[in-house]
Amino acid sequence: METCSEDGCENPAAVRLYIPWDENRDVCTAHGRVLVQQDGVVAEPLDGAEKYWK
Repeated sequence: METCSEDGCENPAAVRLYIPWDENRDVCTAHGRVLVQQDGVVAEPLDGAEKYWK
């Protein structure tokens, strides 16, 4: 499993974010929870990442 694409984060990526104004990226659950609150951002769970959802 890949690591989170956010700078300095080494947690496993669990969510793919579709961001209209930027490139899509795979992030950990913590960053996903924060970033998906922005208007237009859509989150999709990555296959096999269920064990990282807390």
